Formats: sequence, C-alpha cells, structure tokens
Amino acid sequence: MKLVAILVLLSVQTAAAVPECTKEPKDKWKEQKAIEKTLQDQGYKIRKFNTTEGNCYQILGWDKDFRKVEILMNPVTGEKVKEEKHR
Repeated sequence: MKLVAILVLLSVQTAAAVPECTKEPKDKWKEQKAIEKTLQDQGYKIRKFNTTEGNCYQILGWDKDFRKVEILMNPVTGEKVKEEKHR
C-alpha cells in the first residue's frame, strides 16, 4: 500500500514539473525564430531552445541583468507559462 502511495505521489510530482502547454498540432505553433527574436528584443540571451514533453518551448539563457533563466512558453500563443531566474 505504501509503495502505491509513493508511486502516485511521484507521478503527480513529475506531472507538475512538466506542464502541458498545448495539444494543438505543430502546424499551429509559432516559428521558433519568431519566439527567439521576441525574447532577444526583450534583452534575453538564448543559450538553448528546445521543446519539452509537455509541448512547451523551453528556453535557457540569461535575462538583461545577466541572471540565468529558464522560460517555458506556449508555442501557439507565445505566452510565458513559467519563468525561473537563478543567480
């Protein structure tokens, strides 16, 4: 019984760690280059740009104040779903 509770808890934590941004087909997604340009125009420096299992664009890099950032964006709307800044 404890094992089942642990597995359920782990699956909930994993699901929470990777949000799902969209179920729209990729032909509805904004171009990666357009998202990159928008972020660069806001002062971000992009080191890595990829897609998560939850269909989010994930951007790793630095903000205009040179803090490390991880940004998750909805690829259809271009809206930020999550932004974490690190020192």
